[in-house]
Amino acid sequence: MAGERGTAELPCADVPEQDLVQRLQAGDAEAFDTVFRQYFPKVYRQAFHLVGTAAEAEEVAQEVFLTVYEKIHTFRGASALTTWLYRLTTNAALSRLRRRTRRKEIALDDYLPQFREDGHHLVRPVVDWSADLEQNLADAQIQHLLRQAIELLPPLDKAVLVLSDFEELSNRDIGDALGLTVPAVKARLHRARLFLRGQLAVALGHSPT
Repeated sequence: MAGERGTAELPCADVPEQDLVQRLQAGDAEAFDTVFRQYFPKVYRQAFHLVGTAAEAEEVAQEVFLTVYEKIHTFRGASALTTWLYRLTTNAALSRLRRRTRRKEIALDDYLPQFREDGHHLVRPVVDWSADLEQNLADAQIQHLLRQAIELLPPLDKAVLVLSDFEELSNRDIGDALGLTVPAVKARLHRARLFLRGQLAVALGHSPT
């Protein structure tokens, strides 16, 4: 009976997205309940990766679905509903990140590769620490260092990294969610990854460049 009740509680579960959106826009409470149940875990996970705490992630997710309830009539279907949810989640999370007390800013360039005019590395020797990193990535301490490094990224760069490396969105979908061009997404993602690599290199006792 419990299984039957669970099925009955989600009458819209197999409804195509376009029809589900139309029902949402018509004020169908069951359709909203279906969207909430179906997408809340994904929205919460994305929010958590961005804001870093369970409490704030919960608040961001609640804010997102309140916006869905109030603003679904503005959704025109130019992109997928999931892309719209990614955009709402990112915007809500970025607003929180930007309101936080600003810490002493880290100069990202200090952790990016430096080159001479002839194209060679400015710092010699350049240590190949990739094997050490691969060996240590499973280490909880390295995971902690990686999280700390991600928290140092500017909010928009952090959002690009999270959507790409945690949510596995395409560059085009990331651009749609953040209002960026595909080349801008690629540039920010490359820069963010280089910064993380530099941070981890320093943590492992090597030169960041």
